[in-house]
Order: sequence, then structure tokens, then C-alpha cells
Amino acid sequence: MTFNQDNYHQLCDHLATEDGDFKSIIDRHGYPPFWSRANSFETLVHIILEQQVSLASALSALNKLKDRIQEITPSRVLMLTDEELKACYFSRQKTVYVKYLAEALLSGQLNLQELETLPDDGTRKKLTALKGIGNWTVDIYLLMVLHRTNIFPIGDLAIVNAMKRLKPVPTAATKEHLLQIAEQWQPYRSVAAMLLWHYYLSPRD
Repeated sequence: MTFNQDNYHQLCDHLATEDGDFKSIIDRHGYPPFWSRANSFETLVHIILEQQVSLASALSALNKLKDRIQEITPSRVLMLTDEELKACYFSRQKTVYVKYLAEALLSGQLNLQELETLPDDGTRKKLTALKGIGNWTVDIYLLMVLHRTNIFPIGDLAIVNAMKRLKPVPTAATKEHLLQIAEQWQPYRSVAAMLLWHYYLSPRD
């Protein structure tokens, strides 16, 4: 199942009727933005850059790369040396990951259009087979690119912190405990994640 701009607010309202905390988020801060990204190599590079760093740092590196090669394509990235990528703020590890991804796309090992037709688990299996792509990266891809409805990126620090602020859980609550709470939001956990990001990013009262 997928969600889109046409049914997004309706799904937010549905969750708000099921969970008063979500209703309070919408009442105080409005609906969350419809965060969406294209199904492209550039998007996957962007998500890899976002691993374990601030969103601003990742965007800075992406823009630096774009300034360097104009269009972010697998073939253009592979023309750059490791030193040139380092000058674009790429770490050594992320240089390896992005080059590996570029090679996988050029060789046909990975086909982004094919991922649109696979179930969530199939997409996860294809992507995590690649070096440097773990569950958090796949979760963001499934949620923001393919708009699958029931993805919950428990590896995302902003979501974890938002849940601990919103719900009466101990600060030392485990991810397993938070996932149990999130079960009540099925089959729309992706929309719940959007609401939690919105809450996290909104100014505190």
C-alpha cells in the first residue's frame, strides 16, 4: 500500500482519531509537510550522506557535489577521484558506498524502477545487499520515495526522541519498546513517522 498527496491529510486525520497525541500535534502545528523525493541515484546518494550526520551537513555535501558535476549520475560520480569526493565533504566510507551504488546501477545489479514493483521486504533485500545501505537508509527510501504506508524508521534518532517527548515512556526505553507502541499505528506507521518528524522539528510551546 502507498500514500500520496491526495490521501495524506485524510490518513493524518485517521491517526489523530486513534491517538490523541497526534491530534494535539495537528491542532498545534498543522499537518506535517508531504516529504517526498524522486526515485533517483541522486536521492539515494543524499540519503547515504544523511547517515549519522545532520541534515544540513548532508545537504551541503550534496550541493558541493552538484556544483562539481552539475548532474549527479552514476557515470559522472565514478569519474571523480576519492580526493575530489573528499573535497565535496564525502567521508572515506561514504565515498566507497556511493561508488559501489553507482557501479551497481551501471552494471544492472540494481534497477530503481524495478524496486517500485517489489514488496517492502523485496526492496529491503535488494538494497541492503549493497555496501553501506542498512535498514535506516531503506526505511527512508521506502517512506519518502516509494511512499509505502507502513514503514517505521526506528533507527532514526529524531523519531525516537519525538516519541520519548510525546509518550509517557522512560528515557531509557528500548527500541523494541517503542516499536511495540508503534504497532497501534499500523497499517499507517509511515504517516505516524511524518507526524513525529513534524513534532520534533516544530518549536516547543
